[in-house]
Amino acid sequence: MAQHDTGAAGDAEQAVVKDGSVERAGSTGQGSGVVAHSSSRAVSPGTAVEVSDAFVNPGLPPHRERITDRDPKKDKEAERRVYTLFYASIIGSVLAIAAYAAFPLDPSDIQTVRLNTAFLGLGIALGLLGIGIGAVYWAKNLMRGDELVEMRHVTRGTDETRAKAVEVFKQGNEESGFGRRALIRNSLIGALIATPIPAILLFRDLGPTTDPVQALEETMWGEGTVLTRDPTGTPILASEVTLGSVFHVIPEGLNDVEDRLEQKAKAAVLLMRLKPEDLNELPERADWSYDGIVAYSKICTHVGCPVALYEQQTHHLLCPCHQSTFDVTNHCEVIFGPAKRPLPQLPITVNADGYLVSQRGFDEPVGPSFWERS
Repeated sequence: MAQHDTGAAGDAEQAVVKDGSVERAGSTGQGSGVVAHSSSRAVSPGTAVEVSDAFVNPGLPPHRERITDRDPKKDKEAERRVYTLFYASIIGSVLAIAAYAAFPLDPSDIQTVRLNTAFLGLGIALGLLGIGIGAVYWAKNLMRGDELVEMRHVTRGTDETRAKAVEVFKQGNEESGFGRRALIRNSLIGALIATPIPAILLFRDLGPTTDPVQALEETMWGEGTVLTRDPTGTPILASEVTLGSVFHVIPEGLNDVEDRLEQKAKAAVLLMRLKPEDLNELPERADWSYDGIVAYSKICTHVGCPVALYEQQTHHLLCPCHQSTFDVTNHCEVIFGPAKRPLPQLPITVNADGYLVSQRGFDEPVGPSFWERS
């Protein structure tokens, strides 16, 4: 509320805010005050409120027809371009599949890698660009082109609103020409079906080509295979393994094979020596160790991380990835963590020269347990 003197006569004018508008009241008189209207909202003294005119909605700009709207011949030409792009997308997807089969990868020949990558990439690029450019060109030149305003509404509409939505979909179908333009519709459906096929083929090829259980059961360990140090491949004498020590072990000859890393991922072993009286061995496994020396797979049965931490005092093996803990004194049974089964044990003995050798391979698959459940 603001009050102003208008002269010596004591004229006064008062402005108040009422119902969003400004009202003014004035009177003349010597020394008299003017009270215009009471307000339910407090107004700071010395201020006046002026309400400006509301913003006028300028509306939408006038619609400009495209050439395809005015010329049926141009409309037909645009339609041909769209389905040609969709068919090009199908051709690109088929080309990617053909290139993947026609240029098999040979690790020893870098040229096969280059050809496979080049033609596979060209095919996938053509497949994606064809469907993308075709969809944009369709929307720009053939679908309804005038501007629309859609007001917001509550999430769950009334039955009338839902019926209206169905009507809108039908109207959209008519405006886009999806149901009417058969060549565009069919070519688009074909492109959408063909585009993911190269990805499916590539991802499928990443999986194992053989039965995982069988692949993990077959390691380089066999009867009489010498235990050697990792990574040098030096044979290990039983007398070299002292109480409390741990050896990282690989089978003899692993460094000489072509797929060394793959074989090592399955055959890596940890070798430890405990007091024979500390081992709680099952009767059927009593001869799997030699004078307190035991060997267990280094591959954790949770997700396949290397179990590389050995606690001398407790005789526990710890996987650093998810803290699965195995008790060496009880056939590496799980005592903590997410692993679900013990580490596979490698039966060992010594040969005539005193070197540690395996009696045979593992009696169960090494590595994560989910392979057994697949």
